[in-house]
Amino acid sequence: MTDNRLNYLGPLSESGASSRTRTPFLKRVSWPFLIVVVIPTALAAIYYLLIAAPRYVSEAQFIVRAPSGGSQPSSLGVALQGVGLASTQTDAFAVHEYIRSRDSLAELSKHNDIERMLGQRGADIFSSYPRPWESRSSEGLYNGFKRFVVVGYDSTTGISTLRVEAFSARDANRLAEGLLRGGEQLVNRLNERASRDAVANALRAKSVASAAADESRRKLLAFQTQEQFLDPQINARESSELIGGLRANVAQLRAERSQLAQDAPASPQLSMLDGRIAAYERQIEAERGSLAGGSASLASKASTYEALVLERELADKEFAMASAVVISAQQEALKQKLYLDRVVSPSLPDEPQEPKRWLSLLAVFATLLGVYGIGWLVWAGVREHRHG
Repeated sequence: MTDNRLNYLGPLSESGASSRTRTPFLKRVSWPFLIVVVIPTALAAIYYLLIAAPRYVSEAQFIVRAPSGGSQPSSLGVALQGVGLASTQTDAFAVHEYIRSRDSLAELSKHNDIERMLGQRGADIFSSYPRPWESRSSEGLYNGFKRFVVVGYDSTTGISTLRVEAFSARDANRLAEGLLRGGEQLVNRLNERASRDAVANALRAKSVASAAADESRRKLLAFQTQEQFLDPQINARESSELIGGLRANVAQLRAERSQLAQDAPASPQLSMLDGRIAAYERQIEAERGSLAGGSASLASKASTYEALVLERELADKEFAMASAVVISAQQEALKQKLYLDRVVSPSLPDEPQEPKRWLSLLAVFATLLGVYGIGWLVWAGVREHRHG
């Protein structure tokens, strides 16, 4: 007959029971996960949630444009357009580079205490200037300044966005306003230089042409004063008329002499007529000599006069062309002017926007988790390769 009684063998071991029912959390987490993910995430949480100083952000938007109906782009502008960069884009990028340059920082420092703005008392050492590894020098200040200023460009709209961080709302607004004002001054300087160079060259050419025109007029006036006539063509016409009149008189005297010689061959008036005819002929020869004789003749003077008149006309034309070039250069300078227009003025924030604590913490955790996952996969592959 079978005995169904239960026999008491004594209490179970407490350690054995607890080990089968409950395992501590830290023992269930691998030490690589703790080192790579848990501990860095905890440190990041301490920094972002307890230590990181709030930062205010002032934003401004602007556009760099040329007036509508401007001139055709240069060969460089055409080349830049061929690779996707319009001329206004390159101008906007020039403003961007200036905003983040040492020149911009130097201009800001004339009216603002940049070191105080970027390193206010109470800000954490990892956000403010200088950080532990940064020096208190001009180069260190410039590197710190670039951390607080971001400027971007939207190729779709052509609008640039300036974003400035600081530890107070008013400081962020003042820095953004100063940087935007510096960009406007840069555009004005570029305009002034382009206009000054183009118009100055045109004015210089006009001045040279004006001096040449004045000199040609002076030479012509001096020649007219020296030779005592206004226009050699008028003098030549008068001399031609005088010669024509003298020849008519000679013809008339010859006719009278011929008639007298036929009627009274021994008349004493024949010698008188011969004398008058000879005098008229001498006068005709003298007048002809003055018209086309030696170097002092009217023809030679007319040649010199015509050369001086031609020189004056050419100088006047050059002066007129130079004057037109000046007007054209001034109009072209107006067409090529750039304008920095504010789309949105620098804002005055009423609450801090940085750091985004929970989003930053989540980004840290996700990044570390990804690193751990990649490392675990690499280690698993190496271990499988060894066992294989």
